[in-house]
Amino acid sequence: MKTTIDIPEDMLAEAMRFARAKTKREAIVAAVSDFNRRHRMAALTRHLGTCRNLMSVKDLDEMRKAN
Repeated sequence: MKTTIDIPEDMLAEAMRFARAKTKREAIVAAVSDFNRRHRMAALTRHLGTCRNLMSVKDLDEMRKAN
């Protein structure tokens, strides 16, 4: 998708340096991808410890020994 946005040069230069991007587009794609990944992970952590059907380490060890 093509869009026109105004990004401060210093911020874009810093993003390019951190992402080791050769182009502005590459830096923006890396930044958006990282933003989305972080928010997906944050959404997953809200569910941490809510599943009661997972095996315990002890159960897993016993199952491995049985096979």
